[in-house]
Amino acid sequence: MTTHRLPTYFIPHGGGPCFFMDWPGDPHMWDRMANFLRSVSPSLPKRPKAILIVSGHWEEAEFTLGATTQPGLIYDYYGFPEHTYQLEYAAPGAPELAARVQTLLTTAGITVNHEESRGWDHGVFIPLKVMFPDADIPVLQLSMKKGLDAAEHLRVGQTLQTLRDENVLILGSGMSFHNMRGFSPAFRDASAQFDDWLANMATQAENARNMLLQDWQNAPHARQVQPHPDHLLPLMVAAGAAGTDTGVRVFQDTVMNVVVSALAFGTGKNATQ
Repeated sequence: MTTHRLPTYFIPHGGGPCFFMDWPGDPHMWDRMANFLRSVSPSLPKRPKAILIVSGHWEEAEFTLGATTQPGLIYDYYGFPEHTYQLEYAAPGAPELAARVQTLLTTAGITVNHEESRGWDHGVFIPLKVMFPDADIPVLQLSMKKGLDAAEHLRVGQTLQTLRDENVLILGSGMSFHNMRGFSPAFRDASAQFDDWLANMATQAENARNMLLQDWQNAPHARQVQPHPDHLLPLMVAAGAAGTDTGVRVFQDTVMNVVVSALAFGTGKNATQ
């Protein structure tokens, strides 16, 4: 792994508060994903000074920064055990990083707004609670932009890639499979083929990778796997921020009958796990 900049990741955040409860029917279903998330921090070349995260659960008319000093939590999941609505993640916000991101985006001609009252949705605090349980690294959430245009989100990532040299960890938090009607054996093959397309895409050089991502809807079974691509678009920011660094699939599992995975860019790894 290179030591001068942090990698970027597209991570799965699981189903609701899945890592903090006994999942009905299979209490160990999410164990492998949780173990992967725990492995990220020790694998980094250095401790991040801040985390910039894009979640599949926040869209705004323009790209928007959650510029809150101490964000609360949004328990935007339903029907789970009562204790999962008492989970805490008290990491500080990152107003200095918000100012830096705003400067980078506005200089590039990208409109960016601030939201000073919104808390972190579960696409933020659930995976971070697993990855960085001490909650001592400042976190900034950046929204997606409504319309979910792949090229726009790639451009944002490209504009922010310099943050990696400033010791900021850039995470896209979503799910490589996200069809709420499709977690069944009937979608296993489709999910596997789309997942292999993602893995191959990640290994491509920057220009080829970006072309593939802009045309993601033509990937195998794309619209079956991602009928509304809110959980895919965080990948575009992470991949855009990769710049010339190539990527690799660093995690793959079958959960709820479908294949899901994680991608990393700039780790120096060259083999699928």
